[in-house]
Amino acid sequence: MQRAAAALSQQLCGLCTAAGGSCPRWRHCRTPPRPAAQPARPRALPCRCGGCRGAGPDIWPLAPLLGTAPRPPRSTLAWRAAGRVLSLQAQLIAAGRPAGGFPLDLHRSPHCVDALRRLHVLAWPARGSWGQAAPARADCPHGSELRSPQEEMDTSPMVSSLLSGLANYTNLPQGSRDADSCPLPRQAPRMGTFMGVYLPCLQNIFGVILFLRLTWVVGIAGIMESFCMVFLCCSCTMLTAISMSAIATNGVVPAGGSYYMISRSLGPEFGGAVGLCFYLGTTFAGAMYILGTIEILLAYIFPAMAIFKAEDASGEAAAMLNNMRVYGTCVLTCMATVVFVGVKYVNKFALVFLGCVILSILAIYAGVIKSAFDPPSFPICLLGNRTLSRHGFDLCTKMVVEGNETVGSKLWELFCTSRFLNATCDEYFTMNNVTEIEGIPGAASGLIQENLWSSYLTKGVIVEKRGLPSVSPPDTPVDMDQPYVFSDMTSYFTLLVGIYFPSVTGIMAGSNRSGDLRDAQKSIPTGTILAIATTSAVYISSVVLFGACIEGVVLRDKFGEAVNGNLVVGTLAWPSPWVIVIGSFFSTCGAGLQSLTGAPRLLQAISRDGIVPFLRVFGHGKANGEPTWALLLTACICEIGILIASLDEVAPILSMFFLMCYMFVNLACAVQTLLRTPNWRPRFRYYHWTLSFLGMSLCLALMFICSWYYALVAMLIAGLIYKYIEYRGAEKEWGDGIRGLSLSAARYALLRLEEGPPHTKNWRPQLLVLVRGDQEQNVVHPQLLSFTSQLKAGKGLTIVASVLEGTFLDNHPQAQRAEESIRRLMEAEKVKGFCQVVISSNLRDGMSHLIQSSGLGGLQHNTVLVGWPRSWRQKEDHQTWRNFIGTLVRETTAGHLALLVAKNVAMFPGNQERFSEGHIDVWWIVHDGGMLMLLPFLLRHHKVWRKCKMRIFTVAQMDDNSIQMKKDLTTFLYHLRITAEVEVVEMVSSDISAYTYEKTLVMEQRSQILKQMHLTKNEREREVQLIHDKNTTTFSSSSQSPGDEVETAPEKVHLTWTKEKSVAEKNKSKSPVSPEGIKDFFNMKPNQSNVRRMHTAVKLNEVIVKKSQDAKLVLLNMPGPPRNRKGDENYMEFLEVLTEHLDRVLLVRGGGREVITIYS
Repeated sequence: MQRAAAALSQQLCGLCTAAGGSCPRWRHCRTPPRPAAQPARPRALPCRCGGCRGAGPDIWPLAPLLGTAPRPPRSTLAWRAAGRVLSLQAQLIAAGRPAGGFPLDLHRSPHCVDALRRLHVLAWPARGSWGQAAPARADCPHGSELRSPQEEMDTSPMVSSLLSGLANYTNLPQGSRDADSCPLPRQAPRMGTFMGVYLPCLQNIFGVILFLRLTWVVGIAGIMESFCMVFLCCSCTMLTAISMSAIATNGVVPAGGSYYMISRSLGPEFGGAVGLCFYLGTTFAGAMYILGTIEILLAYIFPAMAIFKAEDASGEAAAMLNNMRVYGTCVLTCMATVVFVGVKYVNKFALVFLGCVILSILAIYAGVIKSAFDPPSFPICLLGNRTLSRHGFDLCTKMVVEGNETVGSKLWELFCTSRFLNATCDEYFTMNNVTEIEGIPGAASGLIQENLWSSYLTKGVIVEKRGLPSVSPPDTPVDMDQPYVFSDMTSYFTLLVGIYFPSVTGIMAGSNRSGDLRDAQKSIPTGTILAIATTSAVYISSVVLFGACIEGVVLRDKFGEAVNGNLVVGTLAWPSPWVIVIGSFFSTCGAGLQSLTGAPRLLQAISRDGIVPFLRVFGHGKANGEPTWALLLTACICEIGILIASLDEVAPILSMFFLMCYMFVNLACAVQTLLRTPNWRPRFRYYHWTLSFLGMSLCLALMFICSWYYALVAMLIAGLIYKYIEYRGAEKEWGDGIRGLSLSAARYALLRLEEGPPHTKNWRPQLLVLVRGDQEQNVVHPQLLSFTSQLKAGKGLTIVASVLEGTFLDNHPQAQRAEESIRRLMEAEKVKGFCQVVISSNLRDGMSHLIQSSGLGGLQHNTVLVGWPRSWRQKEDHQTWRNFIGTLVRETTAGHLALLVAKNVAMFPGNQERFSEGHIDVWWIVHDGGMLMLLPFLLRHHKVWRKCKMRIFTVAQMDDNSIQMKKDLTTFLYHLRITAEVEVVEMVSSDISAYTYEKTLVMEQRSQILKQMHLTKNEREREVQLIHDKNTTTFSSSSQSPGDEVETAPEKVHLTWTKEKSVAEKNKSKSPVSPEGIKDFFNMKPNQSNVRRMHTAVKLNEVIVKKSQDAKLVLLNMPGPPRNRKGDENYMEFLEVLTEHLDRVLLVRGGGREVITIYS
């Protein structure tokens, strides 16, 4: 051995020399002594997996450091020293620093690199073969990743793998292990179907209801109705498991389980709402398990521990509830402290809790088999047909013989005033005999027929055995202090469903652990469905066996008072009732700890997603990731369930939340299947949308069967959370099914819209709003979008569009900035719609493209909203008014689109303004399909215009009957269901005034001057301003219209067209104008057609200004453009004259169809 050690030391000397020192414990090492300034050896890395135990001498050198095996004999000192050297190197490498005299050159050693890869399970070389590494343990979670599955099966027998898995079994979800329990940042998946899915689901499904309430449910509902109840609940979970398997195998499901599946399938709104409901259900489940623990402790293990004791029988229920509150709060505090200190302690007892559950169930089946040939002795005392409680007497007889004297028994004393036979006794006690029957007749007794049907009880009713004779005194009330077994609550089928359903929950345990599974997409469906099948078989068989073996009055005795206070299901168990009592006690304790461990992590997952802003604080915790704040909130909510203190009251509450969660899992699977999204490719093939829809319907039905008011409250809570996330939550794009559902619904709706034009009753303004941006791509007139928002009472389509001049390649960034600016403004103005920015070589083509191609299919705009062109007279190239008339007016008319032109748009109110009074005036001159009637009606639905009254003015000629017109218009408005004042304005024919003649002449002269004389830019602007000043001086008392952004004329501008001026301009011009042309120009006469149009505009403007000068908004018909394009500029002048001296004007031109009707 010494020679071998010396030979080994020769090979290790290189490592020690490279390390700058020697090992002081190795006597055979020939290296120099260790330097004095050697840093202290770091603490060895802990190993708690247990996989290193019993691995033999190949890894003995690390065992003393890791604390996993006894120290090897002294003869293996060389191996131990070498192991310490390499373990130290591995720690230093893992820390990423040289640490003292150990250089990082040691990384070149393949053995140290292998030690770094495994950290503590070192691939130690076999003796005599230094270059070959010994195999690592397959059952160690930190084993080598270099092993193939075949090699692992060859080196690890199946029995040892199973035992190692049982030793490391945990029922905690992924991410729930204590951070100190393992130094590795990630653990290699190692768990199969049995250990990773089947057993956790089994443990979560079997719970407190099986041991404490299932016998009572069978006794009350009977075997038939109990079978239907169990079948319904198990079918619900089985269908949900099928849907969940499809979702879980459609990709990786991280921590969060059901929340992750629902949120990624139905979106953050549904995911957050249902995730929080599932969190509440898990939290109340913890309260239910704690209450079950206290009930077992106080009712069956240590009844003397009760703090509150009842003075009489009527106060026992209240005393029990108070005891449950006190002890429940203490147990909740202890459990929360254990979870806070570290979930590793919960993890250590997971196998114990699982073993308790399995042993308890096996004890029940063993007792059933034994009862067939040797029933246990649990006699029941009956008075007549009434069941007696065994508290207070031992012998089921009225009289006993003491010596030579017959006296009353202890039972006699409970009903009579004394033990003597001449005492006064209860009348029912006197009239009926006492009988004793077996409480557990056994499976071969034929009892199943008696327990086949239901026997519902009301609160305070005595539990009676059917078929026994009983003589009841007339009109004698029952004394609650007498030793009968009373019903503690009114029972009915729906109540029993709500109490029973929590016993089938827990099917998500496998999906929550997907990260710990070797093959999650195979293990989750198989393990979950097998677990549900197993538990369903246990529940259904238990219903039949309980009804066949246990007497009906014992089944209906919830707390086992008739069987000496024993747990009813325990009376059937073999070898002793204490097997069930102790097993159920530890089982409920473990379930409560697991609920308090899993619920905070679910809340932490929701909080870290950031979809619920006010829950973000619960995403933080301790440095190791433990959700401290979430645990505190969970304990507070769990305390609410503890204060309720009744297991039967808490169970329906958590049933609601679990059923809602399962319902949305089925909905998610059905939606994904029906949409056939490309990413929906689950490996689990045995699903169908009809099964998911059936499961969803069954969950919804069970919610209302359990408790309709709890169902409504749960839906209200989920709805409020949904709306909160929708309006205040962070925007998440997870590719959810709701988005796909929206796309499918939109496609279907668009195809339906293509079937034909909408009916007049369905017509609403679908707006295309054309806006203009400045140099920084900001909207020039945001009031236009405010007005758009105010018109949206019609709830129609809104497209806000803009045009940029240039090419797409050069101006794409500017288009993106413009689109972003428009979106921000739409959000600020609360305009729900779409944004579109088009890049075109010129504005006219861009606007034409928008008018023609905006929208999609049948969802296209039918109305164009635009602002009046600013300062159209000042434009150098006259493109502004040409684009307005040529593109907007003419093309909308050709396309049968309505046109709304807002003049003085800068004065339009914002969404924050309010008109406390005023009028909206409609000047109905020409019938345009009813647009003038509909728009004010829509505006008055908005809070800005709500208090404004509507007035309608119509114009009558001299030969019209104005009185009859007013009556007809009033009747028309009445049938339209529109409230408005009606006024008929008579236009008196008069001679054309000099002002009209002069204004027409100035308009035509201006056009001719600009056409015939080639003025410079500055002179042209001054000429325009001079003519405009002449036109506006006649109304000296009125102010300038705010919407016309016309520049102030330069001071002292005197532009008079004399002959000398013309000659001077002639010399500057390339194409001079002859003096004869100038003379003809000054001698010209206005066109008579233009004079008539101008006369109409002037007279109508005078009437409008007189009637509507104080109106908040004036709507009037927009006349059509002239047929001759040469008169376009005159058309703009007519519109200017028509709307002069009015603050807010909306010119309306209909689209050529009726938009309002008197019919319903």
